Amino acid sequence: MSTAAFVTCDLLDDHPELELQVVTPCLDGKFFKSYGARKTFGGQIVTVKCFEDNSRVKELLATDGTGKVLVVDGGASMRCALMGDLIAESAVKNHWNGVIIYGCVRDVDAIAELDLGVHALAAIPQKSNRKGVGEVDITLCFGGVTFNAGDYVYADNNGIVVSKTALVA
Repeated sequence: MSTAAFVTCDLLDDHPELELQVVTPCLDGKFFKSYGARKTFGGQIVTVKCFEDNSRVKELLATDGTGKVLVVDGGASMRCALMGDLIAESAVKNHWNGVIIYGCVRDVDAIAELDLGVHALAAIPQKSNRKGVGEVDITLCFGGVTFNAGDYVYADNNGIVVSKTALVA
């Protein structure tokens, strides 16, 4: 997927025939916030489920991510970050369009300078454990939405939309 401009509101308006999903903006008092320099991003979904262990996040973002967005189910943990500036720099180097984390990030000032879309629930300075734990390419459910590996996700400051098919060329 290119970095062609889009607005999630318009994607929904332009495709009423599709069963598009929209992430609930408030999750138990937590809101997704944009942290990366790329404010509009989307692509094919790669999934990882991990709790307070960013081993798989680091591994995946070190691979070719052209046209892809990593969706991370961190169990909404507010105790540690699942991505910091070094892992985010790796994502940029490997051409990822973005990362959506149901959890926290750190090094937010550095991430804000990177050409990467990043949505997360919060920031915290505490790093995560690394024990090599996490499941990849599984179905994730949070925010009232189901994220399947291979589907597509689009995010901007209006919110996050999930589609079975590509909506932007």
